[in-house]
Amino acid sequence: MPQLGELELALLESLWRTPQQSAQHLQQALPRIRQSSLSTVQSTLERLHRKTLVQRHKQGHAYVYCARLGRAELLGKLLGGVIRQLHTGSLDPILSSFVEFADKIDEQTLERLDQLVQQRRLARLEDE
Repeated sequence: MPQLGELELALLESLWRTPQQSAQHLQQALPRIRQSSLSTVQSTLERLHRKTLVQRHKQGHAYVYCARLGRAELLGKLLGGVIRQLHTGSLDPILSSFVEFADKIDEQTLERLDQLVQQRRLARLEDE
């Protein structure tokens, strides 16, 4: 997975909330802290398009953009890429770090992680 900058992530966030936006709409929707010129937004959208993270179609004289991946799918791919880069043979450090991260958020998150693992195990059994 390619690395993503702050503006790229902000544009994707806006596209997840409201798909099918022009560069001008996206530029206007950016939070004040991320305000950028229209040409910067357009070049960032071009990069996202080359990275195959957004798709676009011509509407009149402008492109309209939408995200190719949902937030969860992109997050999974990004985490998978980091795991592949850092993987040294044993998954224990990665799994331990993930559980520790979930535990630090709150008890409900750790409980939800356990539920997801159980659901995945049941789905595997059903597939066999």
